Amino acid sequence: MIFREVEDRDLIVRARRGHVDSYNLLVSRWEKRVFNYLFRLVKDREDALDLSQEVFLKAYQNLGKLEDPGRFAGWLFRIAHNQAFSLLRRNRPESALEAQAEGDGWGESAPARRLMPVEVSLTVASALGRLSADQREAVILKIYQGFKFEEMAEILACPVSTVKSRLYTALDLLKRTLAPVDVPGME
Repeated sequence: MIFREVEDRDLIVRARRGHVDSYNLLVSRWEKRVFNYLFRLVKDREDALDLSQEVFLKAYQNLGKLEDPGRFAGWLFRIAHNQAFSLLRRNRPESALEAQAEGDGWGESAPARRLMPVEVSLTVASALGRLSADQREAVILKIYQGFKFEEMAEILACPVSTVKSRLYTALDLLKRTLAPVDVPGME
C-alpha cells in the first residue's frame, strides 16, 4: 500500500470544516479515476467531463452525509454511477439500448485475424460495448478501477452475489467474443 503524506480521511475531515484546499486535493487524487470510469460508461468525452464536475460538486455538497470517511471511494463512485445512469436514461431511448446490445454482427463466427495493439484495444472496447450496462459496469469497476467485490456491491447497491454473477457472466461473454482474435507476438 502506498502511504500518502495526508490520507483521504484526513482531507475529508478538513474539507468538512470548510478547508476548500483539502477538498481540492481530494479531487486531484480522484478526478482521473472518476473521469475514466464515467467515460467508459457514457462513451463521450464531453459528457464524462461534465459528469465528473457534477460528481465532485455533489460529493462536496453532501460530504457531511458520508458516515465513514474510510469508505470515500465507494461513496464517490456511487455518486458517479448515479449521475452516469441518470444521463444515459435521459439521452438514450430503450430502442437505442436494444440496438447496442445486438451489436454489428461481428462475433464468435468471425474469422480469426491478426490485430495490431491499437486494433486490440478497439476490439476490446467494442466487445465491452456489446455487454449489458450492468455487466459492462461490473467489468469496469473490477478490471479497470480495481474495486473489491464488497465495494462494488456498495457502489451498485446490490448484493455481492449479484456483482459476482454480473462480472463472471460478462467475462465469459468477453472471452467468447474475443477468443478468435489473434494478437501478434502472443502465440
